[in-house]
Amino acid sequence: MNEQSPEAGWHVDRRCTNCDAARQLAPGLIAEVGGRSAVVRRPRTGAEEQALRAAAFACHTRSVRHGGHVPAAELDPFPLRLTEHVHLCGHNSPRTAGANSYLLRRPAGNLLMVDTPRFSSALAAKYAALGPVTDVLLTHRDHAAHGRAYADRFGARLWIHEGDLAAAPNADRVVRGTEPVEVAEGVSAHPLPGHTEGSVLYLADGRYCFSGDSFYWSRSDRDLAVAESVTWYSVTELAASLARTAPRVRFEWLLPGHGDRRHLPAEEFARRLHALAARTAELRPRPVDFTALRW
Repeated sequence: MNEQSPEAGWHVDRRCTNCDAARQLAPGLIAEVGGRSAVVRRPRTGAEEQALRAAAFACHTRSVRHGGHVPAAELDPFPLRLTEHVHLCGHNSPRTAGANSYLLRRPAGNLLMVDTPRFSSALAAKYAALGPVTDVLLTHRDHAAHGRAYADRFGARLWIHEGDLAAAPNADRVVRGTEPVEVAEGVSAHPLPGHTEGSVLYLADGRYCFSGDSFYWSRSDRDLAVAESVTWYSVTELAASLARTAPRVRFEWLLPGHGDRRHLPAEEFARRLHALAARTAELRPRPVDFTALRW
């Protein structure tokens, strides 16, 4: 059976950019084949069918399809609950290179959006149905495309670091320097220049780390990793940022923009983050190369 043909049912078309989002949501069903995602096995259970539907609604090129179509809108599982406090937005945007985005619920019932999905009024209404969104936190310039639109739709504050302010010049709050800043009760911004000049990670409640594109969980390495081949600003600065930040942060959930998510004990993440800082210090600048990414 040709798993990539429309006649086979689920398939991934040739618009796929190998962003990995679909493989995160449907592991074992979608895998990397020849430098892009492919459906490698038909779903056998309702849960597996649901995983493929999630992949379809997350894919920023809408390449995950059933027959010749994406699933019907009423089958959309997003926002998808990951933990009692965090939802995955889905509907990744081609204007953010297919990055993941999240909704973080606070004790008062309001939510913070971390990075943004593609924008539409219908999607904004779905997210707002979970509760009032009071802040939109941008991790860096690559994920800023829809920040103002969502902030205006929600009546929320838009945050970005001064190093990437050109990507959101009308931001309501600007993080400055390299010291941590409280952005909401229990939530802090930790500037982490490296991937871009204004990269930031957001820590919540000593549990959740929204790392943007600064680091992620690599399935191939089974460890934390940096995307050294797409470090736009400085891998040397990234190493310094990690060395400065590792002793200051504790978390149990890693929630990146690109690359896989992971849940581990805080002590385990602390050990791995210190080791990542040491490994990154050994890296040297290299030309940007998207094909060299290893998920």
